[in-house]
Amino acid sequence: MRKAPSQRRSRATVDVIIEAATRVLARRGWARFTTNEIAAVAGVSVGSLYQYFPDKLAIAEAIRERHLAEVLVALSDPEEEAEDGNEAVSLDRRVERFVDGVIAAHSVDQALHRVLVDEVPLAARSSYPEFEAEYQRRYRALVASSAHAGRAGRDGDDSSSEDETAARMLSSAVEGVVHAAARRGDLGLPVLRSELVRLIAAYLRDRRHAG
Repeated sequence: MRKAPSQRRSRATVDVIIEAATRVLARRGWARFTTNEIAAVAGVSVGSLYQYFPDKLAIAEAIRERHLAEVLVALSDPEEEAEDGNEAVSLDRRVERFVDGVIAAHSVDQALHRVLVDEVPLAARSSYPEFEAEYQRRYRALVASSAHAGRAGRDGDDSSSEDETAARMLSSAVEGVVHAAARRGDLGLPVLRSELVRLIAAYLRDRRHAG
């Protein structure tokens, strides 16, 4: 952003601009995403918009930041489930809950998600370190929760490193499947859900037995 809003009124203006821009981007796509239309939909002057955002790419980055926050809200957290007394939940059920969260996360405004992924020349997602760290933590928690009890006697650093690598591989594989399904319009198909559960559960079981 060009200028961070410090007062309540300016924060409200920025919120209105981002909300309007989100609707415009989802409806019009990146090629027809203009600051003039954003200002008109938001009910503010173009000059007010440029007080906070230097160009439409900066607005798109702000949209993605909010979208990523919504993704984390939708994505289940295996560690929180364990804290709630669900340690005895079967692997299949744990994976089902996680997959439901993944699908829900990527179903948050699918039109917007497709535009952000396929059209907007945004910076790498790693430029949002807090999101990326929390996102990967959810996958690490799923991997760790499915590990065989026999691993408890192994070196902790080795186990942690393996879980980290496994979590990144799993998240990359799942995102590839889900993004491709979203582009085809298949994200809501029951068969997609069941096959994704089977894919993740098979991988985790294989790691458990190998450990």
